[in-house]
Amino acid sequence: MAMFEVADAYISFMGRFSTPLAPLFADVGLAGVGASAAVLDVGCGPGMLTAELVRRQGAARVAAVDPVATFVAAAAAAHPDADVRRASAEDLPFPDESFDATLAQLVVHFMSDAPAGLAEMRRVTRPGGRVSACVWDHGGGTGPLSAFWRAVLAVDPTVTDEAALPGSNAGDLAALMVAAGLREVTEVPLTVTVPFATFDEWWEPYTFGVGTAGVAFDALSPEQQERVVDLLRTELGDGPFTMSATAWAGSGVR
Repeated sequence: MAMFEVADAYISFMGRFSTPLAPLFADVGLAGVGASAAVLDVGCGPGMLTAELVRRQGAARVAAVDPVATFVAAAAAAHPDADVRRASAEDLPFPDESFDATLAQLVVHFMSDAPAGLAEMRRVTRPGGRVSACVWDHGGGTGPLSAFWRAVLAVDPTVTDEAALPGSNAGDLAALMVAAGLREVTEVPLTVTVPFATFDEWWEPYTFGVGTAGVAFDALSPEQQERVVDLLRTELGDGPFTMSATAWAGSGVR
């Protein structure tokens, strides 16, 4: 795929859920943070949360980082007045105490070292500032990919899903944040509901090979892939239908 095609594929796949999640998560991550506060989006992807932060704070007060060059290019193009850089959560390119709020939407479970990533988020946040993260409820079975993983595991029980990834179960994020030295830590569920006119509209992005789910589906044999689709169509019907997805959002004070 070309550079922006990669970002577009991700937006089609997960953006349909993470975009409506962004304002709910921003309410958590910006609680008690003023309109003139400087904020950082860690693991920004193509910029779904970045867009919400820019809308609330203004582009000049928003910074964003992601380790994937295609995502950085897409987010920077969409928000040219924001400070968008290529970097990992575990090695943020900012001085200590640079931001009033640091947020990571749907990225802790993909960090190579989640405790180190949260510690870095704490480092770049000013005393009294807020550090927040959210992860889909993969472990509890109410995430946006839960139906997919149930069908895949029914066809091939040896596949590794996302249920055990950091932050994917109730209480995970709160424990990680306390361990990172944050205070007054809370964790709440955030739920979005997305309508789909047809089964094919919902299913098509799974065929793009994007993310853990796309890679897992590509690794199945053609016969197994057909069985997965059959199981999902039986469960969901041809449409219209709605899909609800819940994320755990943790937040603490520096």
